[in-house]
Amino acid sequence: MVFQPDVLKGKTALITGGGTGICRGIALALAEHGCDVVITSRKAQHLDPTVEEIRSLGVKAAGFVADVRDSAAMEGVVLQAVDLSGRLNILVNGAAGNFLCLAEDLSPNGFGAVVDIDLKGTFHASKAALPYLKRQGGVVLNISSTLQYLGTAAQLHVSAAKAGVDALSRVLAVEWGQYGIRVNGIAPGPVADTEGVRRLLVGGAKDQAVKRTPMRRLGTIQDVCNAALFLCSDVAEFITGVTLVVDGGLWLASTGMTEAWAESVRELSESE
Repeated sequence: MVFQPDVLKGKTALITGGGTGICRGIALALAEHGCDVVITSRKAQHLDPTVEEIRSLGVKAAGFVADVRDSAAMEGVVLQAVDLSGRLNILVNGAAGNFLCLAEDLSPNGFGAVVDIDLKGTFHASKAALPYLKRQGGVVLNISSTLQYLGTAAQLHVSAAKAGVDALSRVLAVEWGQYGIRVNGIAPGPVADTEGVRRLLVGGAKDQAVKRTPMRRLGTIQDVCNAALFLCSDVAEFITGVTLVVDGGLWLASTGMTEAWAESVRELSESE
């Protein structure tokens, strides 16, 4: 383990979207390090297997069907999370929606659905958790993306929503710091072992992403989990308002030098 196995012992986390993908990985990682974990999903079948796996790690766990677009439902889930161990220390906002669609073909409903899940859902869960996080301080961790840092085609809806999530993280960090609450984000690039990459990096896009990434590979769920463990632990107790990019440098390389151009520069330098 990179971190001490009991680094989160005595804490309780609520993770939206925790039944699948990156957030399932984060749920298991927090549990492996001593944290009690409550997860939510819009579909019941995503909850039970993950809850059982979390419990097998020797911590308390529960799963609840809930839609982050429903503020009342999120208030209810937060109450259930607090009931699990009498406290709430960590909120991970990971519920998200995405699909490929060019802006000219994007319907108002399609645009609105992603904003409602990604951005409004993050607000609903954060607002519901606030009274309980204020009791002893805590952490809000928002899962963002790198899409909004560029003009990513066919991702207008997600880019708009995640840009809002980044702004929300900064504002809440300023407003809630007085309560001992840190609010940060993680912006993963393409993560190889996820359904998102399988559905969204179509054609040769996956290979191109690997070639453009300075670290020459896509990220893994474990890469994101390591960042989450850091930001959720007391090691990061003076870090707030930050959205940590976990993409091996892909978004930076996507805005600058290509390999072909780099080779041309190298040849020019050698000729001089």
